[in-house]
Amino acid sequence: MGEKDRFVLPPLFRNAVKASSDGKILCLDKHARFNCLTGFGLSRMPELEAQLDREEDKYGLDFDRDTRAAQLFGFARVPFDDSGRFVMPEHLRTLGNVGDALFFQGGGRQFTIWNPEELMKMGDEWAAAKAACADFMAKGKGK
Repeated sequence: MGEKDRFVLPPLFRNAVKASSDGKILCLDKHARFNCLTGFGLSRMPELEAQLDREEDKYGLDFDRDTRAAQLFGFARVPFDDSGRFVMPEHLRTLGNVGDALFFQGGGRQFTIWNPEELMKMGDEWAAAKAACADFMAKGKGK
């Protein structure tokens, strides 16, 4: 976290989000399973709508489309500047247990955003991400 409580979206992620959002909008939400956040571009909107349709077809009359839509589309739309700086909404900082540092992991449809302390609590299947995060943290302390 830098001045004015802003975080910076790293260039690799910034470029992908910018290309998939027709501008500088980062979509942020609590990850459904992990104690972290997820980020993506607005291009996922049609995919989420298609997911709603599939789930409605699967569950039929027992499916509450309104509730599920609120869950899927309840993400925050956060603007970022040319340098990738953005202000994270307080409710997401709380949900993601965000401190003053973030680690961005993954790619594709979405990426995860971790408090490094939370990432380090994950199991061995996260060994590569944990090693990368530890390396970035060590290099960051030297600056």
